[in-house]
Amino acid sequence: MGWRLHRHGRFRAWLGARLGGDAELGDRAWRRALHVLGAAALVYYLLPEEAFVVAPKWEVLLAALVAVLVLEVLRHKAGLELPTIRPYEARRVASFAFFAVAVVAAILLFPPPIAVAVVLGTAIVDPLAGELRDSPHYRPLYPLIPFGIYTGLAFGALVAVGNWPPPDAFFFAVVAAGLALLAERPKYRWGDDDFVMTFAPALVLYTFGVLAAGLPA
Repeated sequence: MGWRLHRHGRFRAWLGARLGGDAELGDRAWRRALHVLGAAALVYYLLPEEAFVVAPKWEVLLAALVAVLVLEVLRHKAGLELPTIRPYEARRVASFAFFAVAVVAAILLFPPPIAVAVVLGTAIVDPLAGELRDSPHYRPLYPLIPFGIYTGLAFGALVAVGNWPPPDAFFFAVVAAGLALLAERPKYRWGDDDFVMTFAPALVLYTFGVLAAGLPA
């Protein structure tokens, strides 16, 4: 028996009961909550460069990513049991690892307004889209609501963080939202939608917004 970083699902069963369902509902709710918490990585921009005594903040961010990837390696090589792992992730890289790589890469490789836009978009809109699409009651709201929320988040980030002119920001926010939702739907055999729906909009915003249109980086 491998190590485990969970309590045999007791918390998720409790959470599901509080939400009026079962352990499966609790597992899904906890997984969605952890996904949204990925946006907390954007605190990086609020920290001073010398926030950590041991190393620059970018090195600390990379170290956190390495720790996440080590957990994923231990899951496969040492039988480490992690919560919220879905059956199809048993023999492949888990979504949380792809998401961690996407978030850190977006922060370190792209200008702040673009990184904030795509990280917020993936962290919040991906779980929302999944919930709406899987619910017979709320399915009619998909993809309009996720598209609108992503557009609003991206527009706010590009204007507030990057000082992009509102008309340009709105146009590129709509483009980014469309790309993200197109990337979110497919199931990738060797990849994950969390990575694609973060990186595809970021590349387009940077290539056509910053490099081609000369908008602020």
